[in-house]
Amino acid sequence: MAKQFTDANFAQEVGSGVVLVDFWAPWCGPCRMVGPIVEELATEYSDRAVVGKVNVDENTEIPSKYGIMSIPTLMFFKDGEIVEQVVGAVSKEVIAAKLEEILAS
Repeated sequence: MAKQFTDANFAQEVGSGVVLVDFWAPWCGPCRMVGPIVEELATEYSDRAVVGKVNVDENTEIPSKYGIMSIPTLMFFKDGEIVEQVVGAVSKEVIAAKLEEILAS
């Protein structure tokens, strides 16, 4: 299951290793399409990466800090640094390929 990231725990959660963050909101149609994919990846990559979600309605600091203008936005972090970003609904294959690439680097 994907972790729930908040303004309070975000810095600690993305500080080390490979982390995928899904910025979303309950009212966002494309977010609802990406949500189940993110949950699947959280299970599949549980031993290699952290996968979490930020509800942009409940947590406004972090999306503002990273300039999130459209959702869903997927950000890939490695040791606290953004290494990749995808905006919009994309397939599981695209997200998994990016995760694999980052894990291999």
